[in-house]
Amino acid sequence: MTLRICILETDVLRPELVDQYQSYGKMFEQLFSRQPIAAEFVVYNVLEGSYPPDSESFDAYLVTGSKADSFANDPWIETLRAYLLERYQRGDKILGVCFGHQLLALLLGGKAERAAQGWGVGTHNYRIAEQPEWMTPAVDDLTLLISHQDQVTALPENARLIASSDFCPHAAYAIEDQVLCFQGHPEFIHDYSRALLDIRQQHLGEQIYQQGVASLDRDHQGDVVAEWMMRFVARGRTGEPV
Repeated sequence: MTLRICILETDVLRPELVDQYQSYGKMFEQLFSRQPIAAEFVVYNVLEGSYPPDSESFDAYLVTGSKADSFANDPWIETLRAYLLERYQRGDKILGVCFGHQLLALLLGGKAERAAQGWGVGTHNYRIAEQPEWMTPAVDDLTLLISHQDQVTALPENARLIASSDFCPHAAYAIEDQVLCFQGHPEFIHDYSRALLDIRQQHLGEQIYQQGVASLDRDHQGDVVAEWMMRFVARGRTGEPV
């Protein structure tokens, strides 16, 4: 059986990056195409007001990253909050990455805000706090590409911490078998991260920029997180592996 995943895009790529990388939805589709559980994807850009019709049904909804602040009150963010709350109350499975990770934490009783630690860029390493059976393949620690200046500073009361670091204490969490979120970007590749660093060099400052560039020498485990996500979604479905 093939999983059906709705990707809720919460941003558009910078114009100079569109030709090479197309969109965040396309980056996620390319990521998930490399993992072993069959899935198909439909992308809706909620920033532009696009949502699935009521007649569509999905096994999970994935909220992407965005340059927007998860705690902002832009009309499109308010609309997305209401939509995700309805999905959650219906029992749908929801995945969140970066902005999505922060927005869902806020929506479900946690806290997200501008981080005192400042910008996180490049490749970052996390400690695994818990390893449920769907986290296959198992790893001792996790490395992901990141680009964020906001963080989840308090988890929802019913959330379980999955991964953390000193820089980002609430880097990944799960809520029962329904919500799974990561601060890092499994869909990023090194070239895209380098392009973002170059674009933001002046804003980041030379020290953070150089540290970020140097960190790109390390591999990352976006493919591992993609498989975790699909195994999390597949749990409880007849004939699907866990």
